[in-house]
Amino acid sequence: MKECELYGVERDGKTVRCFACSHKCLIKNGDFGICGVRRNLNSKLYLMVYGKIASMGIDSIEKKPLYHFYPRTKAFSIGTVGCNFKCEGCQNFEISQINKQENFNFNFGEDVDPGEIVKDALSTGCKSIAYTYNEPAIFLEFVKDIAVLARKKGLKNILVTNGYFTKESFDYIAPYIDAMNIDLKSFSNDFYLKYCGSKLAPVLDTIKRAHEKGIWIEITTLIIPGLNDRERDIEKIASFIASIDKNIPWHVTRFFPMYRMTTKQITSKEILEKAYKIGKKYLNDVHMGNV
Repeated sequence: MKECELYGVERDGKTVRCFACSHKCLIKNGDFGICGVRRNLNSKLYLMVYGKIASMGIDSIEKKPLYHFYPRTKAFSIGTVGCNFKCEGCQNFEISQINKQENFNFNFGEDVDPGEIVKDALSTGCKSIAYTYNEPAIFLEFVKDIAVLARKKGLKNILVTNGYFTKESFDYIAPYIDAMNIDLKSFSNDFYLKYCGSKLAPVLDTIKRAHEKGIWIEITTLIIPGLNDRERDIEKIASFIASIDKNIPWHVTRFFPMYRMTTKQITSKEILEKAYKIGKKYLNDVHMGNV
C-alpha cells in the first residue's frame, strides 16, 4: 500500500475526506471508502492496491473501445480490483466487486512497480498503456506514477473510466492523459442512483472537462433492454454529446446478462441499430459494439 495524495484530514484530526472521485467519501479510522481500496489508517489515507495488478493484457486499442485514436495499435492494459460504482449489470464484476466480499484481503495478483509496467509495454511493442478493466480513478496515484514514466518513453496514456472524477482528481491526472473512453450509462439521474449507486452530473462534467483540455475522448453506452433503451433516452445522450462536439465518437454496446442482471435479455441487434440511427442524426461517428 502507499499513502494517497488525493485526500484531506477533517477538523477532528481523525476522519479523512477522499477526493479521488465524486463520492468524496468521509472515512473514519480503520474504514474504507466506497471503492473498497482506499483506507484510513491513523488519519492517513492509503491506497491498498498500489502496485497490485489483478488483470494485465495486450489488447487492440479498438477493444477499449477507441476507434479513432492510434487505430490498429496495441495497448498494454492493466487493472486492479474495486470500483466506486456498484453497477447491477457490471461486465467485469469478478474484479470490480471482489474486494467488497467478506474476508477479502489484498494478498492477490502480481506485484509490479511503475517502471516494470512501462518496460513491459515497450518490450511488447505497445504504443500506449490503458488503465482499464476496473475503475482507474480509485487507484489514481498508481496511474499517475506509471503515466509520468510512460510519457517520458513516448507511450500514450489511456483511461477507460466511468467518469466519476472530482475537479481535484481530474486536474491531478489530466496533464498525463492522452485519451479517454468514458461510460455514459444513461441520461437519467434516477438510473445512476438505482443501478450504479452514483449520480449523473459528475460524469457529464468530466466529459466537458476532458474535451476542454484537448484529451481525445470517445463515449460508450451499454444499452440494457428495458432500462435505458427508450428512444427519448438515447436521443438525450446523442444530443448532449453533439452539444459538446459532434465529432466525438459514440459506441452503443450490446448488453449480455451479468452479475445481478442475469435475468435480463441480451440486447437485440434491432435495438442497437435503432440507437445507431438516432446517434447518426447528431454525431459523425457512431459504432455498434459487442455484435
